[in-house]
Amino acid sequence: MAPHPIHEANKNSPYGDLSREGFYKKHQILNKQSFIFNNKNLKIFTQSWQPADSTSKLKGLVAMLHGYSAESSWLFELNAVAMAREGYFVCALDLQGHGYSDGSPGIIPDFLSLVSDSIQFFDSVRKEHPKLPAFLYGESLGGAISAIICLRQKNEWNGLILSGAMFSVWKDNLPQPVALELIKEGWKNKLTRKSPNFPTTPMMPIPKITRQEFIKACIYIERRSHELEVPLLILHGGADTVCDPQAAKFVFESAASKDKSMNIFPGMWHQLTGEPNESVELVFEIMFSWIDVRAKIGKITQKLASSL
Repeated sequence: MAPHPIHEANKNSPYGDLSREGFYKKHQILNKQSFIFNNKNLKIFTQSWQPADSTSKLKGLVAMLHGYSAESSWLFELNAVAMAREGYFVCALDLQGHGYSDGSPGIIPDFLSLVSDSIQFFDSVRKEHPKLPAFLYGESLGGAISAIICLRQKNEWNGLILSGAMFSVWKDNLPQPVALELIKEGWKNKLTRKSPNFPTTPMMPIPKITRQEFIKACIYIERRSHELEVPLLILHGGADTVCDPQAAKFVFESAASKDKSMNIFPGMWHQLTGEPNESVELVFEIMFSWIDVRAKIGKITQKLASSL
């Protein structure tokens, strides 16, 4: 596995001293960007990453979902590049009110509309790549959305990877407000604030309407987590004060998945990419080992099914 591209980032840019174009050229990754319109006629930003070499065989497809107050570009984008370099076709969107998508910053009036947008886009990408094993990867809020997608689209995904997933309803019936202990490395915290899309309107504290939708989503997952049957990998910081590791453990233990693994990393905070780089390498080595095996199984299963 090649080193995670976070090694090249600095406090001013995820691309280090390179331009964005130079960064992608160096890593030989093709990035495409576009917009779709959802069922409420909101413009949703989407993008994809894949090896620039058109002759390289893709291992699988990874659909990614970012967290609250984040975006599919900038720091999150480095994870997509890491996956594409490993031979995966990767796609992601900016959730409503985030990044380049329409919507009021921080306001989520309907959680299920985020699920609907994601299914709309990911279904369209999967139709373009029907032979690729398909995986969902979600961070924080994106983890909750990913879990609900798998509950709604049973037997349609080859694996679900959750990083610091939002499954918790904290005291006073409110999800824990985003704390200072989100990103451990100070320079990475500064980097997130350098993003062109960093909210000019404060998203903290979380607006009441958004918190209520978070509560609904957490309760929905808690009540139906036993219905999860997809191969499951949960990655979570043991010192996460934003999304409770115990809630992730509950989902893991409740899930009916026959193939499930969980790694709670002692001392790590909420955003695992925000840890020291050697810790980032550890997390992604575990993730790539897991997904590579399931991608191979997925292709074998598809071949057997097509031969019948």
